[in-house]
Amino acid sequence: MSDFYVRYYSGHHGQHGHEFLEFEYSRGRLRYANNSNYRNDDLIRKELWVSPLMVEELKRIVEESEIMKEDDVKWPKKNIVGRQELEVRLGNDHISFETAKIGSLVDVQESDDPEGLRVFYYLVQDLKCLIFSLISLHFKIKPI
Repeated sequence: MSDFYVRYYSGHHGQHGHEFLEFEYSRGRLRYANNSNYRNDDLIRKELWVSPLMVEELKRIVEESEIMKEDDVKWPKKNIVGRQELEVRLGNDHISFETAKIGSLVDVQESDDPEGLRVFYYLVQDLKCLIFSLISLHFKIKPI
């Protein structure tokens, strides 16, 4: 069994239905889903296998963030705007967080745990940037 797993979800239920962004890494496979019903967009699902070097980079980002030391007890609870979830298994450690969507760093600063929520916020930004880059690079069709 793999000693590393990460899943991120951000979504809400609104006038356009269930809109969400989700990615999950497990055992070499990266799965991505984005559902935006705005202007009748379709559900986008992508799946790819990543190299051991890429897995090490994902692990490094998670480890260096020190997210495993945090606790979401004082973080804003999910609300009408939506929720975010982050689950990580790293070796024998496992965390599962849920919080409201964060609009900006102002939301982080005004929370009851700005230091912990900042760790979460920046880790999510780093992971999204990496995942979006991988998806874009892997599935982009070069014009002739």
